[in-house]
Amino acid sequence: MGGSDQWGNITSGTEFIRRNLSEKAHAITTPLLTKSDGKKFGKSEEGNIWLDPNYTSPYKFYQFWINADDKDLPKLVRYFTLKTREEVEALEAEHANNPAALKRILAEELTVRIHSEPVFKAVLNVSELLFNSRAGKETLFELGEKDLETVAGEIPSFVVAKSVLANGVGIVELMSEVTNMLPSKAEVKRAIQGQAVSVNKEKITNLEAVINHESLLHGKYIMLENGKKNKVMLVAK
Repeated sequence: MGGSDQWGNITSGTEFIRRNLSEKAHAITTPLLTKSDGKKFGKSEEGNIWLDPNYTSPYKFYQFWINADDKDLPKLVRYFTLKTREEVEALEAEHANNPAALKRILAEELTVRIHSEPVFKAVLNVSELLFNSRAGKETLFELGEKDLETVAGEIPSFVVAKSVLANGVGIVELMSEVTNMLPSKAEVKRAIQGQAVSVNKEKITNLEAVINHESLLHGKYIMLENGKKNKVMLVAK
């Protein structure tokens, strides 16, 4: 069995068996799954995904389906869902003008099937943290270490020595010199006074605030924010 692009290799195998073993072998091929641009899905192609979370994180796996080309959606649904034909056609009719909704349905089904329901919920929390400006402390604190690692891979990240945090570092220095979130201490101070700065979703109002190892999530991560969209992750090593 194999993809249709392996027809030559497969029939060579059946011929080898016939000649050398005097036995019959049968070949089955399936059409290649191709994208709207004509490229195939395969490990050698850029932008494809693995089932193994060590190669493709559950978050990136989920986002793959969310970001699929609208033109590919009918094919992807028919290849990968376990829903019945009637269910698929009903969903397509219901969401005919909203392909994003159909992508979310497919992304949820596949993420749960491959990675489990709890992992899917963690993926939603990561998405919520990254894309919803209203996501709060509860969302951040629900994330596991692997989830925070995923977040660190999606936003600017800075490695900080644990010894620096053990001694404590001022928030102004942390944002202007360690992470370069803002180009000067004066701008950091203005941002704090404007209530734009947060550490782990907690507003910083004191210009003299000191950040230390007690702020580390899972003993490794601290999220800094300046405003709703400017996020960075400190990774302590």
